[in-house]
Amino acid sequence: MKNIVLLLIVLILTISCKKDNRLEQEIAKINIDINVERFDKLFSNAKIEDLPELKQAYPFMFAEKYPDSFWIAKKEDTLQQRLYEEVEKVFPNFNDETLEIESLFNHLKYYFPEFNPPRVITVTNDVDYRNKVIVTDTIVLVSVDTYLGSDHEFYVNSSIPKYVCENLKKEQLVVDLSTAYAKRYIYQAQPRTLLDEMVYFGKILYFNDVMLPFKTEAERISYTEDELQWAIANESYIWQYFVERELLFSTDSKLPGRFINPAPFTKFRLEQIDNESPARLGQYIGWQIVRAYMEQNDVSLKEMLIKSSQDIFNNSKFKPRK
Repeated sequence: MKNIVLLLIVLILTISCKKDNRLEQEIAKINIDINVERFDKLFSNAKIEDLPELKQAYPFMFAEKYPDSFWIAKKEDTLQQRLYEEVEKVFPNFNDETLEIESLFNHLKYYFPEFNPPRVITVTNDVDYRNKVIVTDTIVLVSVDTYLGSDHEFYVNSSIPKYVCENLKKEQLVVDLSTAYAKRYIYQAQPRTLLDEMVYFGKILYFNDVMLPFKTEAERISYTEDELQWAIANESYIWQYFVERELLFSTDSKLPGRFINPAPFTKFRLEQIDNESPARLGQYIGWQIVRAYMEQNDVSLKEMLIKSSQDIFNNSKFKPRK
């Protein structure tokens, strides 16, 4: 009997893998081709006499309130020049990143036929890590100076928190871009409870599952592999903690800071595990709830993204891994 069950599991997994492969092959046929515009290079390499032409090509990059003397001074600033040099070391070309963005856009076009690929423009933005990517209907801006590597001296010798530095690496770029698109496609009422926050971020992470199959699970949630394994190993304990303390439907405004927002670790207020735990474990559990919901219900990605958190939770039949 045991052998029969194992055989059935293998058959199911094989069939599932074949379906996934066929789907990815179909998506790849969309074959969106993009030309990433390296504005960061154009600006740093431009001569003063080239500025009028550059301003004409990229008027949205030059705020009218600043005169030409401002842009000339910026070009000649030694710190800015050092920044351009470091960007050039990490991104001498943008080939790998372009391929990943094209794959993301193929998936967006497949699931959202109305999606039209925007212009993708790389910039430097004084290491503004709060705005690493900006997405509009027609333009995507990528601040390449926020992806120089977790241990880059610009980050570790600054006031940027260490837990933020960990994701200032180029492997994170397409994940950040996918997340930005997820936020544009998700509709959910203003969150009131911790569960609302958990499901909202669970939707984002499931969106990344679908859009970025070439990324690892750890990369999609911006964890290290060890952090992801910690979350998986302790999933049932995390869930038990939320349930026993009646946190799911709590409207306590302090809870997102403890369980949802970026931080050095999740704040269970239990000395023995706080420093061991990765941050954002509320997001992680929300991810598992949304995954369970999609497994249990015949709904499309689009439909799920507009479902209420209560609907998703009630119909997920979520049970944590033991």
